[in-house]
Amino acid sequence: MTEQHDIVVIGGGLVGSSLAIALDRAGRRVALVEAQTAPPATVASYGERNLALARASRNGLAAIGVWPRVATQSTPIQRIHVSRAGEFGSLRMRAEDAGVDALGFTLPARELGAALAAGVAECRQLEHIVPARLTALSWQGGVWRLQLALADGGQRDLTARLVVGADGSESMVRHELGIAVDRHDYAQTLFVATVQPRRPLAGQAHERFSDAGPVALLPLAGERAGLVLTVANADADAVAALSDAEFLRLAMRRLGARPGGLLRPGPRHRHPVARVVARHIVGPRAVLVGNAAQTVHPIGAQGFNLGLRDALTLAELVIDAADPGAAELLARYADRRAPDREGVMAFSHGLVRLACLAEPSLAPLRSLALLGLGLPPWRRELARRGMGYRGTPPRAVLERGP
Repeated sequence: MTEQHDIVVIGGGLVGSSLAIALDRAGRRVALVEAQTAPPATVASYGERNLALARASRNGLAAIGVWPRVATQSTPIQRIHVSRAGEFGSLRMRAEDAGVDALGFTLPARELGAALAAGVAECRQLEHIVPARLTALSWQGGVWRLQLALADGGQRDLTARLVVGADGSESMVRHELGIAVDRHDYAQTLFVATVQPRRPLAGQAHERFSDAGPVALLPLAGERAGLVLTVANADADAVAALSDAEFLRLAMRRLGARPGGLLRPGPRHRHPVARVVARHIVGPRAVLVGNAAQTVHPIGAQGFNLGLRDALTLAELVIDAADPGAAELLARYADRRAPDREGVMAFSHGLVRLACLAEPSLAPLRSLALLGLGLPPWRRELARRGMGYRGTPPRAVLERGP
């Protein structure tokens, strides 16, 4: 027997769960298909990863009722210092210059994962199909037919007027839709860990570039810090084999003297760095969100923030729609997302190529560019975009009055 649904979301990660909760709160009946059954604290992909949430993301998570669950575990980012090793230019941004109390917030990924899982469990109309795996997607009679493999060996057949692919960088939904991607391998590996700074960061985040790639230090609760260290793939195995003391010395060399020393590193987790961009984000009665639509370089911590704005924009458009998969609605979604999506992708890709390029002749230009961005008009606009306000943001992320 085939079960009929209006909207089926494939993928129960951070973006897919956010979308499902937003739609459920608006009264839409949705099925969320998720393969993962482990609690968020044990999910390997979360590891020691810490999210730098844009201010808009905090607002969006509050709008769907998730932020109160994690507010006490979050840490405000009130200042950001950006520099490049061996060059004189730097950029400083402060929340007070942007007229806000925080530019963004840091939060362990596992904490947000747990909060979203709790939110999904409290949904009233959502059907959470877990564990289940999409095995086939076919177009029949103007709707999509989905075949799901269940953990007990059984199968479920669904139809959907709208299928949402929130199933990550190697999205099966995207593949079944025949949407091509553009890939770029940065030949870099990301190491993430939690460390103890000798000197408390007190709400300040650091990002520093070098020929070897970017490195960042993010303030966390309990006077801890999230370390994000990028190395060339050729060096990744050697870095993974370093002792804790050697790893910290490498991180401190890359960060420079400004943040001070580091102590007590937690477990290290490594991730390959690649750019995977779908050439289209909508198809017949189908749409891609989050990493299924675009996986960007982690520089500037834009990935989840961009994906959440995908989800909340889609939710805003389909909430009152008679037909959530109508072609004109999905075209409107693609148009709404284009300035934000293209702007973030161009920024992240261009910045890592320019800021990490081993070209000494560019040093004066890079330094002058950083100094220029620190001038009031540019600094305000940069802060606005960094806080997640680019193009036409979804209403859920806008600032609320008192």
